Amino acid sequence: MALTPEEIDEVNEPEISDEGEIPSKTWAIDFENGTIGGFIDGDAALKQFALKALMTERSKHSIYTDDYGTELMDLVGADVTAALLDSEIPRMVEETLIYDDRIDEVTDILLTREGDKLYISFRVVTTTGEEITTEEVAINGV
Repeated sequence: MALTPEEIDEVNEPEISDEGEIPSKTWAIDFENGTIGGFIDGDAALKQFALKALMTERSKHSIYTDDYGTELMDLVGADVTAALLDSEIPRMVEETLIYDDRIDEVTDILLTREGDKLYISFRVVTTTGEEITTEEVAINGV
C-alpha cells in the first residue's frame, strides 16, 4: 500500500518535547594553546560561544551562517571618532551575541583600550534569567 504525502509527513515528523533544557554540549576550546579537547555544557559553553563569536569575522567563513560572528574588524583602520566607536562597538557586540537562542539580553558592556587592543567585558542574561559575566575579550586593531 502506498503512502500519501500527508501520511509520509506524519511518519517523518520528529517528536519535540518541552521537557527540560536544550543541551548545549560542545567541544572545549583552549584559546591560548589553540587546542580542542573534552566537552563543556551550560554556562561554560555559552561563555565559549560568546568569546568565539566575538573573535570570528562575520561572513568570512563559509562554515558559518551570516548570523554568526562580528563586524568589529570592519572598524580596524576606519577613520571614525572615538565617540562613534564608543556607540557602535556596544551595538555590534550585542548584535553578535543576541541571535543565540540561549541569550535574552546583553548588558553592562564595558570597553577598555590599550594601544591597538580593545578589551570588552559584558554580562549576558540567559532566557532562563541567569546572568553570566564574561572576562575581558581582547580584539586586536580596533
